[in-house]
Amino acid sequence: MRTGPRWTATAFRAVAVLEAFTWAGLLIGVAFKYPVNGEETGVHVCGPLHGAAFMAYVPLTLAAALPLRWGARPTLVALSTSVPPLCTLAADRWLHRTGLLAPGQPEREPRPVSSRIRAREIRARNAPILSSARTR
Repeated sequence: MRTGPRWTATAFRAVAVLEAFTWAGLLIGVAFKYPVNGEETGVHVCGPLHGAAFMAYVPLTLAAALPLRWGARPTLVALSTSVPPLCTLAADRWLHRTGLLAPGQPEREPRPVSSRIRAREIRARNAPILSSARTR
């Protein structure tokens, strides 16, 4: 069985999407069961599917945290988004956008330093020159 970081990231993304879609199916099934017409087929079909997807998502999240080198915060975010409906899609998008689901990719360029900090660095570098000019 392949268990490299790339395979783990792909499996995590697939199960996150599956968990979200089964949540949506379960919500639709509940909508038909109670207020509409009492039909229980949607709940009987989507309930076990969502349960299986959820039971796969939680251990896969924990298994992905190690090879993908997530810290505590991304791991806890990914785990906590399994509870509210459709939030695993948001977690998947955030993890992908921040580069935590892209093993082996080069690190992103650092953000440019703000002009205020840059100006402070220039002043600190030129401080000896300016102080010697004032003492003359």
